[in-house]
Amino acid sequence: MGQITSLFVHKVVRQVDDGLDKRALLESVGVDPDSPVDPKLMVADTDYYAFLERIARSDPNAIDLPLRVGATMRCEDYGAFGLAWKSALSLRGSCERAERYARLLTSVATYQVWDADVGVYMQLHRDGKRRLGLRLSNEATIASIAAISQEVSTTEFKPLEIFFRHKAPRSTAAHERHFGCPVRFGTEMDALLVSSELMQRPNRLGDRSISKFFDSHLDEELSKHDDSASLERRVRIQVSQALSAGVPRISDIAGCLGLSGRTLQRHLSDRGYSYQTLVDESRRELAQRLLEETEYPLAQVAFLTGFSEQSAFNRAFKRWAGQTPRSFRIKAQSKPT
Repeated sequence: MGQITSLFVHKVVRQVDDGLDKRALLESVGVDPDSPVDPKLMVADTDYYAFLERIARSDPNAIDLPLRVGATMRCEDYGAFGLAWKSALSLRGSCERAERYARLLTSVATYQVWDADVGVYMQLHRDGKRRLGLRLSNEATIASIAAISQEVSTTEFKPLEIFFRHKAPRSTAAHERHFGCPVRFGTEMDALLVSSELMQRPNRLGDRSISKFFDSHLDEELSKHDDSASLERRVRIQVSQALSAGVPRISDIAGCLGLSGRTLQRHLSDRGYSYQTLVDESRRELAQRLLEETEYPLAQVAFLTGFSEQSAFNRAFKRWAGQTPRSFRIKAQSKPT
């Protein structure tokens, strides 16, 4: 079971309609309404998603709730992590801190900063089935990144585009207004696309010595966490992103993680994993996600999961799921969301 900081629970409750019982909402996820906000207090991810879904069914303004929640986030809310974000020398440096230290706030989400010809992507990776609560949580997270980016930027923070993997809500006008840029739904990722120039601009309070101090502090905090799940997740993310070019070699994935192939194999073995098992699981999870959330032809799904032939994909998927890809898609897409 994953965990998410209770900070987000408090932020959501402050934004819900006043007609809802806010004390009961906090208690529903095990948070004491009379205790001070503590980012280190965690709640189960499944409880948090169910909490968001209860609100969505009752709040008349739920469609833009995650945007309003994200807009309230400030660096100081995140404790040492927020100070590290604020003191980074540039916005890219801030985002790279999220890439490195997000595990201090959640065990179900990771971030990746990567360059493209059109700019720099700040991509959110979150484990779990794409239920309504998870989709709302992703929107709030992307809105939070925009809010704290604006807080540290010396100029207006305006992304080039926003991307969400889930389908569009009944109206997207609030999203377009909030982000001030095109918002794409039903894409292959949850991410902000930011210009390279904006990413490299100095932060308002960027300070090399302070940044170094908080990096050391967060490294110490991170060392207290069990990193086996983190390594497994990072390997899966890298494998999933490489599959459309074929199954990656362990040396290729290790290079992306700053390791040698032999070192990565040893780390995985120490944690009870094999590289081939993680590759197989990555292909299965990606295939199921594509079948559930897209209308891509089966041949395209096979290609995106690293198979050169659809027949080989069909055999592998039947071994994974006990049914054909077509049957899985029909059942998955007929379920209410």
